[in-house]
Amino acid sequence: MRLLSRREVLGACIGLTAAAASAYGLVENGLLPGRYRLAEALGQCGAMPAPPTGHEPVREDVTFWSAYRRRTVRMVTLIPAAAAKATATARTSLGVVVALHGLGGDALAAADLYGPAMDRAGVTRFAVVAIDGGDTYWHKRVDGDDPLGMIVHEVLPRAAARGFATSRIGIIGYSMGGYGALLLAERLGARPASGPAAAGVAAASPAIFASYPDAEAADSSAFASPAEFAANDVLARLTALRGVPAWVACGSTDPFEAVTGKVRGRLRRLTGRPVAGGIESGCHDDAFWARSAPSGLEFLGSYLDPAGAQRAAG
Repeated sequence: MRLLSRREVLGACIGLTAAAASAYGLVENGLLPGRYRLAEALGQCGAMPAPPTGHEPVREDVTFWSAYRRRTVRMVTLIPAAAAKATATARTSLGVVVALHGLGGDALAAADLYGPAMDRAGVTRFAVVAIDGGDTYWHKRVDGDDPLGMIVHEVLPRAAARGFATSRIGIIGYSMGGYGALLLAERLGARPASGPAAAGVAAASPAIFASYPDAEAADSSAFASPAEFAANDVLARLTALRGVPAWVACGSTDPFEAVTGKVRGRLRRLTGRPVAGGIESGCHDDAFWARSAPSGLEFLGSYLDPAGAQRAAG
């Protein structure tokens, strides 16, 4: 590995833009900010992928009053272009992947990420449903705001009413949404007594904190108390994913790289098999999420078809 000269380091620091410095905000400030910022300044994070050349999915954008979130939320459904032209009866074969956005994002941000990724991945057999989760870290808050309850009891019934198959769903997310995707998969499990099952989960750069002090130091709004953190500790409940196929990826210069490696290692020991995804070159940014999203969707698609269901059950 080539060592950076003093001139390169100084030049990178001087040339660091305000946008790069704020790319990761409060969370980044608590986790190796120097390493992350230097990687951005030196162009080591990688570029956005080229625009897709096929047909992006058709969007259905609706809003509704969520009793679980106590506010109006947006729900964006991305339907593969070919399926959108089919009859309503033909659409009933489409599965569902729920998409969870990152901190500061919303349903539109998730749709903007996963729409092109669906095209790149050649998705034809499932729809992606993105929903507003706010900056809740996707867990139930002390004020009663319950984004996961919204997904299970409001979003999925609406998708089912549209004719989509929701008994087994895929879950995908990035950053805060990557953490939320794992949390939702743990709550649903592979064979729940009632309600939808998690057919698979894909988490990119999951914003997982190893302890409450870590979370408090990085983003004091993530959890209201140690008890709230403990009730939503993804690391402590990984055994719930024993039967749920998982894809977990992270950039090598991402502040969450170490904890992502820990998640992957524990899942490998729990399941006795390699975990899909991996630690690849990249940062905690849109470029990494856009590059990795097609792989996450392809992975989930392989478990949403009938053959995939048999593999998961076996």
